[in-house]
Amino acid sequence: MITHRSYTVEPWCVRETELHLDVLAQSESVFALSNGHVGWRGNLDEGEPHGLPGSYLNGVHELHPLPYAEAGYGYPESGQSVIDVTNGKILRLLVDDEPFDLRYGQVVAHERVLDLRRGVLERTCEWTSPAGSTVRVRSTRLVSLTQRAVAAVAYEVEAVGDRCRVVIQSELVANESLPEPDGDPRAARALTSPLEPEEHFASRNKLRLVHRTRRSGLRVAVAADHTVTGPPRTTISGESDADVARLTVTAVLEPGRRLRVEKLVAHGWSGVRSRPAMSGQVEAALAAAAHSGWDGLLAEQREYLDDFWSRADVEVDGDEEIQQAARFALFHVLQAGARAERRAIPAKGLTGSGYDGHAFWDTETFVLPLLTYTAPDAVAEALRWRHDTLDAARERAAQLGLDGAAFPWRTIEGSEGSAYWPAGTAAFHVNADIADAVVRYVTATGDTDFEREAGVELLVETARLWRSLGHHDAHGTFHIDGVTGPDEYSAVVDDNTYTNLMARANLLAAADAVERHPQQAARLGVDEEESAAWRDAAEAVHLPYNDDLGVHEQHAGFTRYQRWDFENTAPGQYPLMLHFPYFDLYRKQVVKQADLVLAMYLCGSHFDDEQVARNFAYYEPLTVRDSSLSACVQAVIAAQAGHLRLAYDYTVEAALMDLADLEHNTRDGLHIASLAGTWTALVAGFGGLRRDGDSLAFAPRLPERFSRLAFHVQFLGSRLRVEIGPDKAAYTLLSGPSVTIRHHGTPVRVNGDGPAVCPMPPTPVRPAPAQPPHRGPGGR
Repeated sequence: MITHRSYTVEPWCVRETELHLDVLAQSESVFALSNGHVGWRGNLDEGEPHGLPGSYLNGVHELHPLPYAEAGYGYPESGQSVIDVTNGKILRLLVDDEPFDLRYGQVVAHERVLDLRRGVLERTCEWTSPAGSTVRVRSTRLVSLTQRAVAAVAYEVEAVGDRCRVVIQSELVANESLPEPDGDPRAARALTSPLEPEEHFASRNKLRLVHRTRRSGLRVAVAADHTVTGPPRTTISGESDADVARLTVTAVLEPGRRLRVEKLVAHGWSGVRSRPAMSGQVEAALAAAAHSGWDGLLAEQREYLDDFWSRADVEVDGDEEIQQAARFALFHVLQAGARAERRAIPAKGLTGSGYDGHAFWDTETFVLPLLTYTAPDAVAEALRWRHDTLDAARERAAQLGLDGAAFPWRTIEGSEGSAYWPAGTAAFHVNADIADAVVRYVTATGDTDFEREAGVELLVETARLWRSLGHHDAHGTFHIDGVTGPDEYSAVVDDNTYTNLMARANLLAAADAVERHPQQAARLGVDEEESAAWRDAAEAVHLPYNDDLGVHEQHAGFTRYQRWDFENTAPGQYPLMLHFPYFDLYRKQVVKQADLVLAMYLCGSHFDDEQVARNFAYYEPLTVRDSSLSACVQAVIAAQAGHLRLAYDYTVEAALMDLADLEHNTRDGLHIASLAGTWTALVAGFGGLRRDGDSLAFAPRLPERFSRLAFHVQFLGSRLRVEIGPDKAAYTLLSGPSVTIRHHGTPVRVNGDGPAVCPMPPTPVRPAPAQPPHRGPGGR
């Protein structure tokens, strides 16, 4: 996108200076607005042309059958897909009886701006109809971060040059026509017109539609209220039927005169509430929004974001693109989780229907670290959603013959939605990823209420799974066999190092938690024997190591596999899983995404500096990054190993994943984990942030392209500002109690007396590792 000539690089916005239909679908994702509960893709106000219409409510989905060539015990039977709910964005325009359609007539000027400070999408367009009438259209759109159910649009039309008659049709539209989905035709049929009408209403300036999904049985209500400002004799009328409610506003505009419609839209859904209750719910949300008014909503949005940026902003001097991309990333990650409130944070957020709207381990491992140190309330809500789905996870574990809980690889409502068990069911590491997020959140916030109410149970049930999934051999070593780690090109393997280390941390965290909370332990039936068994397994866990090579193995036996034939793999044959059978990938040394390298980041205490360097040098030439989750992790470990230019290049790739559409699928929605990974690459990579027991450690060093990097971190009620230059780092306490951190291993006390300034040690010099042919870092 920003490589397209119509996009500019600016520090606090994404600006499109011309409309180009060839990147319209991508722009709809980039310009999407959300608050974690309501999501509106950045479609044009008039609804057409569009790439992919999209209005989403977090958790609203439809069920469809999962395809299997052969049945098997334990296969999930029903898939879940996010659906396009009632669209409240649409404001159609007719000028002297001709539709305002940018595919016809002449577009004199067109600009859209995603304002990251104010949280709004602004648009200005001047258009001349085929008959010669010219109008100027201005719109501002927001999805409220303070009023969870509410989104709003202000739409204004001005006559330019000559007198003209204009008609604005504000609509609520259900069951919009969508592009044909790829894949299983049964799923496509199930998702066609998924909403059954229950109520339609239009009266005065108000509209309302209530529908219910055919299979999942979820009731969706959307209502709109309007304030109209126009010349004398402006007329308003309303009508509705099963899938459309419409308010029609008509006026004659003299040159320079304007017609303005402010549209407030309220959204709600429930699996249990009645139709009258849902109607009342959205009407109440409309009343609250009307009480604030358009100007009030704008002011609330700015105040919310001013507070967020004071806690979360990352400043990059020396690279304007990365500065823009970092703030774009922070804004969209905030939008994905700010008001999700006991719902999942999907891999695409609410910006598109990619991955069927599912949440994966991406949330806990990539998204929640950023939010833990910048917007921790969102983390608690995301983990409470996992806690709410424990019953489904327990049922899945029992179905698999295991104790505890087996959390799903991909899901919307808590049940497993993956039809491919080697990459789904066998990826048990999601359990440990959730436990890791619990420990990180509690350590960073001191939220003992959350730990007592939800955290302990999550840790206990995930620990029980590991103890039943693994086993002690004759020598007492603990093994976890037949699992799939983060690298999906190595499936159903024994002793995946990442899985074993994360399971070890999970087991120890559970044992520590039940000691701190004996009442919760008793309620969950945990006795001293069970807790001791967790500790025994953790201390005995096996970590595969090749003594001849001096490297850790990604899993037992990985380094004896035949290497992938990279030299005879053409550039157009990536991603490999679309051009080669999984059978071949599974038995070769080729890595889809950081796996052992991710273990070195999240479980760094188990690797010394030399092991990190050797491991990274070994796995770098094998890692093809056929996943958007990889670049940010490789950036972190490249920086730790002293390869700052390589770390910079991987940071660029993570940061520009969507803004440059590097994987050619931004049209389906943004990569929220890669966006969060931009923060990870900057803060954990060049800032060197690590969790150090009950405190924080930093090991900063800058690449040549950066002259300064600054970021903010919240930890145990304190707010720190970290500012890094080429030869020193400064740690400033902005608020809260004094803290002790580590700077390159040295304890540093940071208090309110001013910044603690620390010199930068020299960066180690090592030979730069190679990447697979044609798979060097992308982005520019």
